[in-house]
This record gives sequence, structure tokens and C-alpha cells, in this order.
Amino acid sequence: MLFGQEHVQRYLETDGAEGHEWRGTTVLILTTTGRRSGEPRSTPLIYQPHDDDYIVVASKGGAPDHPAWYLNLEADSDATVQVLGDRFKARARTASPDEKPELWQLMTSTWPAYDDYQRNTSRDIPVVVLEREK
Repeated sequence: MLFGQEHVQRYLETDGAEGHEWRGTTVLILTTTGRRSGEPRSTPLIYQPHDDDYIVVASKGGAPDHPAWYLNLEADSDATVQVLGDRFKARARTASPDEKPELWQLMTSTWPAYDDYQRNTSRDIPVVVLEREK
């Protein structure tokens, strides 16, 4: 995880007053369903809004394998997202090859290290679109 369960707990308890702003960027909490356990799994992730959606990157710091939260979304694309005090249901999808360049640029503008992470792995790092359920 990016910054651990203490970060998640403080964010949830304070509706993001603590934890939303982090190292010059912004963080949301993504809660997925564990693909093996069936238990809820909450992860703090750097995000950017894009139209009505929220964009996150499955970088895992450039590790050779996808992060657990992304694997959970591959198994079940339904998730819960919290941005500050706004909690909502969302459907996750991996950005298409056509839309990824624009979204990648959006995310590297807020966290330039994503470019380093991509250089350090042979895996194509997915960009994930979190679409609020209406």
C-alpha cells in the first residue's frame, strides 16, 4: 500500500481532513472486495478528477506485478470511493489504449514519479477510471 492503514483510518475518521492532501497531491480511499477473502479492502490512492470520473494509477511503485487492489477490481469492478467526505459507489474500468495517453499525462502532472515507475517495469501500468454510479 502507498501509505498504510493508519492513513486510511485517519482519512475515514476525519472525512479526509487528515490524509486528503499528501506530499503536494490529493488522495482518495478506494475500497474493493478482496478477490480471495471477500472482505473489504481500503487503499489510499493518488487521484485526479476527470470530467465526472476519478482517475487512479495501478503503479505499485513500478513493481513487476499489479497491486492487489487492481487485481480485486479485475475480479469485481464494483467499488466504494471516498473523496474527502463524499462516499459513493463506483464502477472501475481500465482506460482504453485511446484514452490512456491523456489520462497518463493528467496523472504524471500531479505525480511525476509515475513516469519513473513505468520505466522501471516491463508491465504496462494501468490507468483506472472510477465512474460514479448514478
